[in-house]
Amino acid sequence: MQILFDQGVPAPLRRHLSDHRITTASELTCATLTDRELLDRAEASGFDLLITTDRNLKHQQVLAGRDLAILVLSTTS
Repeated sequence: MQILFDQGVPAPLRRHLSDHRITTASELTCATLTDRELLDRAEASGFDLLITTDRNLKHQQVLAGRDLAILVLSTTS
């Protein structure tokens, strides 16, 4: 599974997902993109899952019809 970590997702979480390909938004130079641009880039790049700490994402973006699963963490720690 290809997973994209959004800004704010704790990097040590990577150790617990070692069976998956993990990339951070910073590594893709996506750190300055808007949420919509990040979602579009993640889908176009073939990511299966976006992990984020942005609890408002579902209120700010239309997520219906996306091929990308989104996991929102309740905390950054």
